[in-house]
Amino acid sequence: MTNKTVEATGYRRLTADVGTTKGKEKMTHRIVSVVAACMIATVFSGLAAEPEKEKVAVAAAEKWVALVDGGKYVESWKEAAAYFKNAVKQEQWDQAVQVVRKPLGKLVSRKVKAATYKTALPGAPDGEYVVVTFETAFENKKTAIETVTPMMDKDGTWRVSGYFIK
Repeated sequence: MTNKTVEATGYRRLTADVGTTKGKEKMTHRIVSVVAACMIATVFSGLAAEPEKEKVAVAAAEKWVALVDGGKYVESWKEAAAYFKNAVKQEQWDQAVQVVRKPLGKLVSRKVKAATYKTALPGAPDGEYVVVTFETAFENKKTAIETVTPMMDKDGTWRVSGYFIK
């Protein structure tokens, strides 16, 4: 077969050499190029989604830890992820956080050191998590590392599922 010409809206477009080896190679090349472009776009759209998820999760972590800073321990438990609330009863959380946080004194400063998106964490069900590490200073502890781990809860909201001070 020979080249086919297609007319559309007044423009002439030359198609591939249909039926020839050269035409099949061109068509294969185009298909591979389109598939590759789609794969690259998928990868980059996934990468672009992670920073956005990290940003929203960091905001949730900061909001939640502000409740703890303010001594609103019961409220912090109520605002935590279902996974957190199933693991720790409200009374246990209230007692444990008082024992750990009160001796540290008031918050002096807190700065995000890192935020890392994960889909699996040791000892936790698979899901969407962001491990947020803060460099923190308190009145009675000048250097501390806080790790706050929000997770995507079943309702699509980022809520804290773990808290640790080192």
